[in-house]
Amino acid sequence: MRKAEIKRDTKETKISLTLNLDDKSEVNIDTGCGFLDHMLTLFASHSKCGLSVVCNGDTEVDYHHTVEDIGICLGLALKEAVGDKKGINRYGHMILPMDEALILTAVDLSGRGHLRYDMDIPTEKVGDFDTELVEEFFLGFVRNAECTLHIKMIDGDNSHHIIEGAFKSVARSIRQAINEDPLAKNEIPSTKGVL
Repeated sequence: MRKAEIKRDTKETKISLTLNLDDKSEVNIDTGCGFLDHMLTLFASHSKCGLSVVCNGDTEVDYHHTVEDIGICLGLALKEAVGDKKGINRYGHMILPMDEALILTAVDLSGRGHLRYDMDIPTEKVGDFDTELVEEFFLGFVRNAECTLHIKMIDGDNSHHIIEGAFKSVARSIRQAINEDPLAKNEIPSTKGVL
């Protein structure tokens, strides 16, 4: 079973995260940030992965450390859970509508961390969540998952819809990338023979 457990303990956050790529039955999210809980629950549902996240962070300061560090932990967990990447698709993409918002994402589990982030979120906050933290989350994620991720907002007016569309679209792209390629069951999906 492709599963990873990550623990991160700093002066800013204490995080326990479990990611299961093959069993979606357990989803338990408690980050101390309601909006992030919502986004991670959506991520688990649309990626078809089991996800448990418990975080005690310095939310009395703001949500920055909590959001960034959970992105780091999720990235580390994905990297560990996919292992040598033998037999997976490697690539995934999705154009996802969320009401008036339309979000394109594409992922390559390449071993190279790179984020191309093109989102024009119209408000600075959704509730008490700073919308600039969406980029921080995905930066932490790609650097530690060692994947390339493109997120492009094609359309949208509502900040909640735009961010929700991004999390759902990324999740579905990742789902596609981690799934088995039936034409290459025991192959590393690279001409180099390693990823």
